[in-house]
Amino acid sequence: MSNTTNNDSTNQIGLERADMSQVIAKLNSLLSSYHTFYINVRGYHWNVKGEHFFTLHPKFEELYTALQLQIDEIAERILTLGGTPLHAYSDFAQHTGIAEDKNVKDGTTCVKGVVTGLQALIEEQRKISALAADSDDQGSADLVDAYVQEQEKLVWMYNAFLG
Repeated sequence: MSNTTNNDSTNQIGLERADMSQVIAKLNSLLSSYHTFYINVRGYHWNVKGEHFFTLHPKFEELYTALQLQIDEIAERILTLGGTPLHAYSDFAQHTGIAEDKNVKDGTTCVKGVVTGLQALIEEQRKISALAADSDDQGSADLVDAYVQEQEKLVWMYNAFLG
C-alpha cells in the first residue's frame, strides 16, 4: 500500500493514480446514472396522477432530494481521487446505466420506474465497491456501500407498495 505523501505516482490521499483511473471512470459512470435517475424521479414527482398522488408526490420529492446530495458526494469523491466529475448532459447520456423514463403519470408505473432505477444503481455500486476495495480505496467502497444499504431498503419498501 502507498504511503500518504503525494508524489508523481500517488494522488493527494496517497492512492496510486494508475489504480484510481478505473475507479474514477466507474464513479463518473455512476454519477451519470444518478443524474438520469434524478431526472426520472423529478418527472415522477411533477407528473404523477391518480389515487396515490398525495402519498407518492412527497415520497418522490424525498427521494430526489436525497439523490441530489448523493450526486454531490460522488462528484466530490471523484475530485478527492484526483479526477474531474462529468458535468454535461451529453456526457451523462453517454455514460449512464439508466434509461430515461419520459411522460410517466400513473403512480404504479412511476414506482416501478423507481424500483428499476434503484436496482440498477445497486448493481453498479456493488461493482464499484469491489473495484475500489481491490484498489485499496476504502473511502469509495464505503461511500457506495452505504448507498447500497439504504437503497436495498427502499427497493423493499417500494415493492411493498406495489404489492
